[in-house]
Amino acid sequence: MAITTQDIGESIITFKEVSLAFDDKVILDRVSFELLPGRAKMVLGGSGVGKSTVLRLVLGLLKPDSGEIFINGQQVDQLSEEALMPVRDQLGMVFQEGALFDSLTVRENVGYKLFEGTSMPIPEVDARVMEVLGFVGLSEFAARMPSELSGGQRRRVAIARAMTAKPKILLYDEPTTGLDPITALTIDDEIIKLRDLEEVTTLMVTHQLRDAFYIASHMALREGDDVTFVPATPEKIAETEFLMLKDSRVHFEGTLPELRASTDPYLKAFLE
Repeated sequence: MAITTQDIGESIITFKEVSLAFDDKVILDRVSFELLPGRAKMVLGGSGVGKSTVLRLVLGLLKPDSGEIFINGQQVDQLSEEALMPVRDQLGMVFQEGALFDSLTVRENVGYKLFEGTSMPIPEVDARVMEVLGFVGLSEFAARMPSELSGGQRRRVAIARAMTAKPKILLYDEPTTGLDPITALTIDDEIIKLRDLEEVTTLMVTHQLRDAFYIASHMALREGDDVTFVPATPEKIAETEFLMLKDSRVHFEGTLPELRASTDPYLKAFLE
């Protein structure tokens, strides 16, 4: 897909012909895509195709061998660590296992970035912590330790921590891996809520097709103090795209209906 300068100005995240190799192993080969504000992109593919590498490149933890990466219109692929800090402030990251600090309470985990990285008064940090814990339905767990939580609760705390500083972009690395289907659904609902109610742009790496399809095909509605989840309209479905990586390159990019309608043998085998 050709990406123009105009596209970069409109996009939250843009990859232009990004390539990366470790020694003789090619991880990404001229990968290009864009992600528009408030929308979602699901990165799919088999093991070792570079899905999580995409997230590391967005975060600046890796540098591409060639190509360009833009976040909010700013080229970031060659920035120094110091110059990357304000860019990372725009991003929230939810790791595969939650990656909570075991020695800190839920409150301290969720508020960590604000406690340690800002001069915000503690009462204001606590108010924000309780706000985001309320958003994920865990207000009463603020004083607990991570070891006292279930797997699903730990993931929801990780989501709360990622959104505490009000980033407009959230990155998810296999957020439902290892969870049972019912618990995974609660995580999917939180991702939908953030996308639809907070207008957060979503970049999600997953091999869990069930969860990716559910997120793409449902939407959140706020009714007073309640949030309901309903089948998405065709217009809303079109706001979530799928990016399939194969052999280090983009094999498919499109919406859920386009993915399901594809007659490509590899895609059909993957979906089965």
